[in-house]
Amino acid sequence: MILVRSPLRITLGGGGTDLPAYYTKHGGMFFTAAIDKYVYVSVLKPFKKGIYVKHSGASEECAQIADIQHPLIREALRMCMPPDWVPQIEITTLADVPAGTGLGSSSACACALIAALHTFFGTPGTSDAALVADLACELEMDILGEPIGKQDAYASAFGGMRAFEIATDGTVFVKPGIDWRIQEKLEQRLQLYFTGYSRSASAILKPLQTGMFRDNLDLITVLGQEMLYALQHGVLWDIGPIMTQQWRRKTERSPEASNGHIDGLYNRGMNAGARGGKLVGAGGGGFLLFYTTEPEQLRTAMAGQAEELPFRFEDEGTMVVCQ
Repeated sequence: MILVRSPLRITLGGGGTDLPAYYTKHGGMFFTAAIDKYVYVSVLKPFKKGIYVKHSGASEECAQIADIQHPLIREALRMCMPPDWVPQIEITTLADVPAGTGLGSSSACACALIAALHTFFGTPGTSDAALVADLACELEMDILGEPIGKQDAYASAFGGMRAFEIATDGTVFVKPGIDWRIQEKLEQRLQLYFTGYSRSASAILKPLQTGMFRDNLDLITVLGQEMLYALQHGVLWDIGPIMTQQWRRKTERSPEASNGHIDGLYNRGMNAGARGGKLVGAGGGGFLLFYTTEPEQLRTAMAGQAEELPFRFEDEGTMVVCQ
């Protein structure tokens, strides 16, 4: 059996500038941190011919690829299979966190699928993070037409806490990671809380593909650079206010990213001493991320209101853990 895991991520800056409508004209940057929550994909050769797929509590048994209902698995298999392959495979996906919660699970799954299938079929490049990320972007953005950007695939494939820059031709440049000592300090001051429901990122991101939000995303780029500078130089006190500014800019361009429930949880956290916060991902649900120097005070305030997801940063990206 082949087992691959891909980490989920939190976005620290630049979210939205990784969309083609923006970076093809102005370039883009994003700053992410992988966390120790994962999507797992296992692939094995069963005793009998056919395609067996297990995902999100459902299972499929198909004679050919075209019959697979799960679009990501179907197109990943179509992308990776050899031309003369006779279907005989079992694919299972599992995740630590439900889909649609803003932590990049779809792209993490795409990365894990590509790495697992390349390993299964003996295709070179499984350990090449850039290749895995590029293929995951091609799978989701080009083949499936999802209105998403590049950040999730690159964050998952490379892991670590690092910045990425996108040229107008779509080329992604990977920057060095943040010093582990700064990461350890930041890890103690960040908390994730589940808002109680998931949402479709596509519905929120689709309007941004029109390119109508340049001024807003220009400012998001500046805030992303400020976040990067603060962490490179250990100026952690600035992190919270930068997060808050990012959240305000997000709700300006996408009012549906928040609602009364999310606002209430956000205000509760801020009133409990958080120095800043924002919703992770496209918005509309998922997880609130707070920066605080009073972690127990914040936990007490949020207890019974929103469930915390404890996490640590993950330095490794998509990797084969069993072969």
